[in-house]
Amino acid sequence: MTKSLRNILEGLFAFPPNRETLGGTAYFIVEKAGNILIDCPAGDWALPTLRDREYERFMLEKGGVRWLFLTHRGGIGKNVKQMQSLFGCEVLIQEQEAYLLPEVNVTRFEREFALSSSCSAIWTPGHSPGSSCLYWGRHGGVLFCGRHLLPDQTGTIVPLRGAKTFHWFRQLQNVKILRDRFNNETLQYICPGANTGFLRGKGTIDKAYQHLAALDLDQLRQAQAWL
Repeated sequence: MTKSLRNILEGLFAFPPNRETLGGTAYFIVEKAGNILIDCPAGDWALPTLRDREYERFMLEKGGVRWLFLTHRGGIGKNVKQMQSLFGCEVLIQEQEAYLLPEVNVTRFEREFALSSSCSAIWTPGHSPGSSCLYWGRHGGVLFCGRHLLPDQTGTIVPLRGAKTFHWFRQLQNVKILRDRFNNETLQYICPGANTGFLRGKGTIDKAYQHLAALDLDQLRQAQAWL
């Protein structure tokens, strides 16, 4: 395994933050039904030899990529078309943001989409129109939430309102929908798509459902924009 990749749970790897996606963190799930890449990792996919392309080499050694799932527009790197060509993978994105990839053969979904018996995409608009999460049923339940939920400077997982937030109230509504959907037995971990430095070396947020349940959504509705 490359030095920069981290094995954070069995069958789950995290890439270092990607400058192309404003510090976004991509993840790689190794599954018998087909491996899943979540958002775009850093790396120069145009280097001349496979030996130099460490991320590509690692993923090929693990069986390649069946799906590239994009949680939101901010998780799209510049090499999506090239990665699709290299791996022969399907690119899955919520239908409202599919137009951002006009040269890529994408699979669009509306509200939910099953990638396998253990993985499902869930539309959670608010941060962006097509913002979505991926739920993985292993390890007691893992939620890959892109920028729908992020750790703040204290490492607490929260929805963060910014100057480019598409619709704050819809974002909060979808936090509640996730909270109603899961429980302590079905959601053990959250893997955010950015701000992972605030986790201070931890690869995941554990006791994830407890964090969701503790959010005061009424108070958050009054929050001022984070610029």
